[in-house]
Amino acid sequence: MGASHPEPNPTNFTGQDALFIEDFAVLCTFGATEDGGVDRQAGTPADGQQRAWFSQLLRQNDFHVEFDHVGNQFGLKEFVPGAPYVVVGSHLDSQPTAGRYDGAYGVLAAAHAAFRLVEEVEQGLRSPRYNLAVVNWFNEEGSRFQPSMMGSSVYTGKLPLEKALETTDAAGITVRDALETIGCLGTGQGPEAAFAAEIHIEQGRGMERAGVTIGVVDSNWAANKYGFRVHGEQAHTGSTLIEDRKDALLGASMLVVAARQIADAHPGVVHTSVGQLKVYPNSPVVVPSQVELLLDLRSADEEVLAQADAELHAHLAKIEKAANVRIEKFFSHCWPVTPYQIEGVELAEKSAADLGLSNSRVKTLAGHDSTNMKDIVPTVMLFVPSVEGISHNTREFTRDEDLIAGVSMLTETVGRLLEGALAEDKPVL
Repeated sequence: MGASHPEPNPTNFTGQDALFIEDFAVLCTFGATEDGGVDRQAGTPADGQQRAWFSQLLRQNDFHVEFDHVGNQFGLKEFVPGAPYVVVGSHLDSQPTAGRYDGAYGVLAAAHAAFRLVEEVEQGLRSPRYNLAVVNWFNEEGSRFQPSMMGSSVYTGKLPLEKALETTDAAGITVRDALETIGCLGTGQGPEAAFAAEIHIEQGRGMERAGVTIGVVDSNWAANKYGFRVHGEQAHTGSTLIEDRKDALLGASMLVVAARQIADAHPGVVHTSVGQLKVYPNSPVVVPSQVELLLDLRSADEEVLAQADAELHAHLAKIEKAANVRIEKFFSHCWPVTPYQIEGVELAEKSAADLGLSNSRVKTLAGHDSTNMKDIVPTVMLFVPSVEGISHNTREFTRDEDLIAGVSMLTETVGRLLEGALAEDKPVL
């Protein structure tokens, strides 16, 4: 694929499907980049603009809009006064140089699925036992503020609210200030969830290769994420003898290589990466005195992940000695392998079969807000294919027909959750 993408073409579709494609085309304009991607990191003006547009879309369809105390955006539809909600959605924030689909598709698909379900309820085709909430989770990507999945982590009680609000970006701006600036710092804890659902692009090549339209996620990979600070000493890059140097960047580089060597030692079973380096003083004629980096290890096998983690930590002392530096761990964010509730997986499979959509069980290697939600309520996670598996890249692409199939799938699945298919006093349909 080249850098350009086919533009959404609503004339290929009719009715509700055409409306979805039209709205997606509008959503793609917020924070649009010249090469067909988007840049709308959490709490930025572009994020504020898309949130304002999304609020308007929800209100036009008779949903009540509110923001909670960490900026999660909810569109609420009450069918049964006092009942908890089926919470469905994803995230609108992006990486600095990102594709159009990651997260954003899941939010807009949730909204359109909700609009369709309201019509079905009004036509007497659905009998809801729960209320419905469309959600745009705050700062899922974690590019501007760490950690990732911040909004859903606060909502699920995994991250203290004040710690999240006081988190700063590289410029020293807090989450609280960023949310206030874009008018999205609300109050309260958001609606009470009974069930949750999320649809997302796969971000891998498996479904495309298998010719599968819907992926039903049955588990996530475990992940260990660390922040390391390598301490050295400033020196002149020209005159200081090599043997006298305490080069923090050299030590950090050795950590980057060590992470890749660990992945190579466990091919296909362990993924590792270093996605960010902060070098100080970052001058061309100064040996760096400090480097911060974020490093992660992921695997579906917790025993293998523990082994890889031990290998990583064994490298630290060796690197400290070889580069004459000191390595400090200042951050860790880890989660285990946890399955999605089997009753939700089976419900999704039944929904796909009834719609005539090819499907298979898949695992998610990436973290998603649903991986937090499934720890507090039964949760369904769905994927649609990604062309060539490209993601976190402006060339990210999913075909319109797959987007539409995903909306239909989400509508049916959430509709069954709404009617109580997974309620304790009612068997799965």
